[in-house]
Amino acid sequence: MSESATTSPGVPPTKQALTRARIHRCAMQLTQGRGLDGWTMEDLAGAAEVSRRTLFNYFSSKVDAVLGAVGSPIRRRDEVAADAFATFVAGGPTGDLVDDLAVLARPILAGEDFDQQTVALRRSVLTCSNRLMEAVHEHFEQTADDIVALILQREGDGFGEDRAHLMVRLLVAVFDSSMRAYLAAEDPTETDLVDLFVDHLRVAGELLGRASRPA
Repeated sequence: MSESATTSPGVPPTKQALTRARIHRCAMQLTQGRGLDGWTMEDLAGAAEVSRRTLFNYFSSKVDAVLGAVGSPIRRRDEVAADAFATFVAGGPTGDLVDDLAVLARPILAGEDFDQQTVALRRSVLTCSNRLMEAVHEHFEQTADDIVALILQREGDGFGEDRAHLMVRLLVAVFDSSMRAYLAAEDPTETDLVDLFVDHLRVAGELLGRASRPA
């Protein structure tokens, strides 16, 4: 079984990150093969070759294991991410809101497992159960609300909460587009998902800017 775990560029994944990625992948594979209700946490521990105690140190439920959920990436506040969020709120690193949101994508996505096989597996598994779809929606809303809060801290309440939510929804649409491109890449090892997102965000800005011009 291949394993990967996204960390900061140039920093090898820790043993804990690799173990989490392995458990997450096994949970998705079990769900794909048996359905969410067709396996137990004991089955998952065996498939991932960890003890039951170790398993629960990483994930408290089957749903969490399938999602790979560890809470909102913004609320986790590891040191590197916290610095990036503080820079964003202060108006950096470039001073342009859209460009700085693109920069913020890397710490938000840090810790996610983004090899091509895992992404494809995740997309197929997360729609196979109402419980999983509800959990995905809840996780997305929490993260979206946290990004909105960062935008409002940076821009002030005058920016408007509705505008901030709309911006986040647009970013999600751009991310979905970049994810599709990543899955279609002939050599995903030469493709960085965040770089794709930044490129698609630039193209989206050009298209929206062109569409907003009077004829």
